[in-house]
Amino acid sequence: MAAIAQLVVSGVMLGGIYAIMSIGLTLIFGVLKIVNFAHGEFLMLAMYVAWAIASLAGVNAYAAMIFVIPVLFGFGVLVYLLIIRSAVDKPHLIVVFATMGLSIVMQNLALVLMTADLRDVPPLFGGAPIRIGPLYLRVELVLGFLISVVVTLALMVFMKRSYLGKAIRATVQDRDAAMLMGINVPRLFLLTFAGGSALVGLAGCIMLPLYSTFPTVGLNFVLIAYVVVVLGGMGSMGGALLGGMCIGIVQSLSGYYIAPAYGQLFYFLVFLLVMIFRPDGLFGQRGAAMVGINE
Repeated sequence: MAAIAQLVVSGVMLGGIYAIMSIGLTLIFGVLKIVNFAHGEFLMLAMYVAWAIASLAGVNAYAAMIFVIPVLFGFGVLVYLLIIRSAVDKPHLIVVFATMGLSIVMQNLALVLMTADLRDVPPLFGGAPIRIGPLYLRVELVLGFLISVVVTLALMVFMKRSYLGKAIRATVQDRDAAMLMGINVPRLFLLTFAGGSALVGLAGCIMLPLYSTFPTVGLNFVLIAYVVVVLGGMGSMGGALLGGMCIGIVQSLSGYYIAPAYGQLFYFLVFLLVMIFRPDGLFGQRGAAMVGINE
């Protein structure tokens, strides 16, 4: 029983970290109606920047957030202006091929500049775990989970209460009507894409203390991000959080009782079952993906 409790708690916390990695993808899809196939490479870039700051400045990856988040925000602005802006109203395949091309370019640039060596940072407090009764938890896992939950809840409140959040929800419901009401939709698209990229920067700082970074590290997590987003319901931040926790628990239990190599098999099986019995996801709304409306 203690082993199951340990696995479930660890899975929930790991799933919370998966969720913050996925919420940027949810935000971008919900507003712009595009899927960024370079999402994993944005995460890779964030992890490399966090690693460089932590190594050069002698700080931990969490302190590096102060620099990494603005860098990813700026990178998101650059990618939007150069690639996404001209493709938003074009057929969906144009965005798919453009972002896939960006993904390949970023992977190979990282391979040339950083080589294939693994880069990581030392654990906090020498790797000593936190003990809560019979449970042992990594400090980095607990911190990452708490940051993920706080940021997710803050974003949900932001979408409902702030002027910008209401403008985003209005644009999602009816873009033409939002423009007639004075909302600058192109600028809103830019801020949304850059904001989603900044969230990936936050995820990179949280994940670096738990995982090594290398040029193709994004491929290890981007499939999880897509599964979490669709499982929770496209456009639902709360659904992404719950979906991430479900995937984390499945991965933790299957890795312990069967084999870590079969982790993807089981969470994709859960994904398929949800898609069969609830095609719109756990918190999805039939017919549309609307950020903030499903919360």
